[in-house]
Amino acid sequence: MPPRDFARVDAALLSMAVDPFAGDLERLTKHDRYSFRRRVGDYRILFNVDTSARRIRVGAVERRTTTTYRKRRR
Repeated sequence: MPPRDFARVDAALLSMAVDPFAGDLERLTKHDRYSFRRRVGDYRILFNVDTSARRIRVGAVERRTTTTYRKRRR
């Protein structure tokens, strides 16, 4: 990941510690493993939130392509 993109993704991850539902967020309904997607430029942060435990589990940070989501849907 280029340093400029890394800095943007890193800043987004740090801000998620304060409010995981802020930013360009979408709830994923047809995804097998992750509940939310946050857009950060050309990258997507895929994650789950456990509000009772106040925990965010980031599962993947992927560069957006035409097949990023298509490969996981059933």
